[in-house]
Amino acid sequence: MKINHYILIFLTFFDIIFPMKTLNLEQGNYTVDHALIMVEIEIENAKREGIVAIKIVHGYGSHGVGGAILLALRKKLLQWKRSGFIKDYFFGDKWNLFDRDAKRILERDKSIFGDKDFYTNNPGITIIEI
Repeated sequence: MKINHYILIFLTFFDIIFPMKTLNLEQGNYTVDHALIMVEIEIENAKREGIVAIKIVHGYGSHGVGGAILLALRKKLLQWKRSGFIKDYFFGDKWNLFDRDAKRILERDKSIFGDKDFYTNNPGITIIEI
């Protein structure tokens, strides 16, 4: 079923659709290793719950630690994708209605269209398709 973009924009504008599941690594004092473990646990939980995608807030590295987590996460996500642990991933700059990966996720679960970072071109987030 195709997404009616006007309906989704309307619903998002009026805050009718719920945001997606999010792990915020900026709010804790995570080491790189601990952050990767937390992401892996969230992926496993999302699989059990039947969740289509999760958002990881890692920052874009302007304060040091976020950059180290971002680099390690990108490397780990590539490994997880190659092994089949996750379906796909992409970065916040692609989290919009014009990107085919984002559209694919939205077609699987329209409820995440209301995510506050949708259309923000945010380099400090990563979307993981489960």
